[in-house]
Amino acid sequence: MVARALSPLAVSVRQVLSGTDDGQTRVIERIGRPPGAPGWFGPQNAVWTVHGSVATFLGGIRSLLLQSLHPLALAGVQEHSSYREDPLGRLQRTGAFIAATTFGPASLAEETVAAISAMHARVVGEVAGRRYSAEDPRLLEWVHVALVDSMLTAYVRFGHDRPIDPDDYVADMAVVGEAMGVLDPPRSRTELRRTIAGFRGELAGGPAAERMRDFVLAAPLPALLQPGYGVLSGAALDSLPDWAIGLLGRSPAPLPLRRARAALAGAALRTLSVALVRSPAQAAGERRLAGVSRAG
Repeated sequence: MVARALSPLAVSVRQVLSGTDDGQTRVIERIGRPPGAPGWFGPQNAVWTVHGSVATFLGGIRSLLLQSLHPLALAGVQEHSSYREDPLGRLQRTGAFIAATTFGPASLAEETVAAISAMHARVVGEVAGRRYSAEDPRLLEWVHVALVDSMLTAYVRFGHDRPIDPDDYVADMAVVGEAMGVLDPPRSRTELRRTIAGFRGELAGGPAAERMRDFVLAAPLPALLQPGYGVLSGAALDSLPDWAIGLLGRSPAPLPLRRARAALAGAALRTLSVALVRSPAQAAGERRLAGVSRAG
């Protein structure tokens, strides 16, 4: 009964995330076959649990905010991405990448990584007299650790599926990072924190990062989703380290306000979990591993 009442919300969210009312896409279809084919990960992996959780919605927002603090990574997005003209398309492509590498068969994961790498080969340019390339292992590492730290932070704070070992999640994601060209990605939470600290001297705020902040915090979503998104984006900003919030041109909110926003975000994510029931990608991966060709 509750899930039925939340059906309009579920449809709107799935339209944003996949472009379809039911979340079923070509990528989901491919994740589900061939029956029995192994993937890079399975239900026993921490990454399977984290990426199947609605906490990834908050983690994705946080990762965009954090990634924008590297001037060269940000320039690559601004000059070679259609995120302003087609924000939902970019979101859907990112979601498809995570779904394919996490839940798909190894062949699909490898194909997806190869396609992203081919796209990266065309992303080159210059900003403030500094050359950048999306194939630069240092930039690949920053994008990787910002994503891993954000998804892990979101799950530890807001995930309710099952307990995970944070080190296991970081180690799982190192498999994806290496495939993408990251040299020696971190394999534990301690290594992850050390790697992020090592980037501090390369990070900066300024007008470009603040424009990205404003865009991410107030993304152009359907009216039905805007209140909930505002709750999640506010909590995502709060979850960043104080130094990152400062670089984004904001001051850390007082602790009571942070706690209140976190409570609201937790409630919003629980509502989404009831509305969406489960991740279509995760369900397709489970069917494939069980040797089932399709649902039903």
